[in-house]
Amino acid sequence: MRTITGLDELRRAEGDVLGTSDWYEVTQEDIDTFADVTGDHQWIHVDVERARQTPFGGTIAHGYYTLSLAPRFAEQIMRLDGFAFGLNYGLNKVRFPAPLPVGQKVRMTARLAKLDDIPGGAQITFENTFEVEGGEKPVCVAESVARVYTG
Repeated sequence: MRTITGLDELRRAEGDVLGTSDWYEVTQEDIDTFADVTGDHQWIHVDVERARQTPFGGTIAHGYYTLSLAPRFAEQIMRLDGFAFGLNYGLNKVRFPAPLPVGQKVRMTARLAKLDDIPGGAQITFENTFEVEGGEKPVCVAESVARVYTG
């Protein structure tokens, strides 16, 4: 895990790959719970028997489920110290270039793509790339934006 302390060190990290998370196995139970919470019960995610008949050979994770793993993975990748607080600010761009089959492992690599000064702190743009173990293409590429404040 990379620890970045303070605004000056954060500025110096602009452009850096901050690290890669551990692998995380996606289970059908996780997908079913996500479907219940979001109300998205599209059969390709939750109907195991029907999904076996597709080119994917089984159920696949919701794209937004994959994206929702970002905070879990970010905590493994980096820690920001020396700030009063930070918060999510939004997303600039999200793509799901390949499916994430249930039962596979996924991980995320984060790069600090851009840093902008804002009153009282900084706005950070991260490029988060999610990959499935043994996959040829990323399952998600997301440009997320966070803000940190110094006081």
